[in-house]
Amino acid sequence: MALSVLDLFTIGIGPSSSHAIGPMRAAGRFLERLRHAHLLEKCERIEVKLYASLALTGKGHGTDKAILLGLVGETPEGVDPDQVDRIVESIRSDGEMTLPGGRRIRFDEPRDLLFLRNESLPYHPNGMEFTAYDAAGEMLDRYVCYSIGGGFVVDEQDAARDVVSGDETRLPYPYHCGDDLLSMAAETGLSISAMTLANEERWRSRAEIEERLLRIWRVMQACVERGCREEGTLPGGLKVKRRAPELYRRLAAKQRAAAAANNGDHDTLAALDWVNLYALATSEENAAGGRVVTAPTNGAAGIIPAVLHYYRRHTPDADDAGVVKFLLTAGAIGILYKLNASISGAEVGCQGEVGVACSMAGGALTEVLGGTPRQVEMAAEIGMEHNLGLTCDPIGGLVQVPCIERCAMGAVKAINASRMALGSDGEHRVSLDRVIRTMRETGRDMLTKYKETSRGGLAVAVTEC
Repeated sequence: MALSVLDLFTIGIGPSSSHAIGPMRAAGRFLERLRHAHLLEKCERIEVKLYASLALTGKGHGTDKAILLGLVGETPEGVDPDQVDRIVESIRSDGEMTLPGGRRIRFDEPRDLLFLRNESLPYHPNGMEFTAYDAAGEMLDRYVCYSIGGGFVVDEQDAARDVVSGDETRLPYPYHCGDDLLSMAAETGLSISAMTLANEERWRSRAEIEERLLRIWRVMQACVERGCREEGTLPGGLKVKRRAPELYRRLAAKQRAAAAANNGDHDTLAALDWVNLYALATSEENAAGGRVVTAPTNGAAGIIPAVLHYYRRHTPDADDAGVVKFLLTAGAIGILYKLNASISGAEVGCQGEVGVACSMAGGALTEVLGGTPRQVEMAAEIGMEHNLGLTCDPIGGLVQVPCIERCAMGAVKAINASRMALGSDGEHRVSLDRVIRTMRETGRDMLTKYKETSRGGLAVAVTEC
């Protein structure tokens, strides 16, 4: 089973990769099944059932909108975030939707989109069931699938086998654990990013790899810029005010004043204020349904962009080649978590989202700052070790509180993990592989109410106050 870095870093819209991007992709796959079987032209009704975590926090995470968008042929990569509400409102007001190819069918949302909060499917909390019917009410096709985190969708067969991808591409540097990476690095003298690049070249040319990764970086930059510009209150009932624009104005004014005085900024922690800004801007854009990079999830989407901005704008000799190395290294670490544990908050709590993103960012920053493979592995381990047990408890089922601030804290932790690793010889007692196993076991032991259900933790404590 082979995974590409570009399977982890994908462009989509907020607020959730598992609850919005995954369901949108699943709806598209169902339509493709119908089209391939020549059933699309016979379809008169589509029923969608959402189970467990998808049902419990789906409204707050935009799952209902994502399903509607997917059924009319929109994709996470292609949909215009500014048109989402118009498209959804049109379907709801008309009680009809136009399927790809032009077939128009009735869609009665209370009847056809069901949130089964007290039911679950066997293999993952984010289960979905799509059923198509003909004019006589006879079933044409049924598709059961799971959104397993980061926008990944698997069908029943792959879910039963615990398979993330059916890709069997033979890679020059195959790895299934961190020890594999370290062993190959010792044997070849190559960095983690160099080995990852060689693997990626089995799917596409080096020029295409670099272009696609730099496009990911451009989307991250655009997201931060928009997040620093857009004012107002985030959607949903919490009335959370966007903080990034005001913070940006304060930091920019402080920077200008220091430049005018020609004495520099004497605040030794000023860079962390900017890191907080980058994370808040990205996370607020995600919460507002804007265009973001799934890195590796939307709930944790602020961490890697914040640390990458820190590298590019606050460290010497940073360049686009370093950006590519950063994303290749982060992707390699993320693949370890995807293969051996989970990046789904509904499955293992927020340690699988913020914790994984922190681990990826810490290791990647260490690589581009000249760290050895062992120091990279150490930084990645530190990043997760100090997020173990982190619960997923969004208030109101919205990716806002505590998710936005958690991304800022995760970014700062990643930078500190890198600095700790770079200040050592890379030798440490707990390996990355061991901490990944511990994270998975902790997630299995964690009570369900702490795993993206809004039935425990802050989600309940704040509501009860």
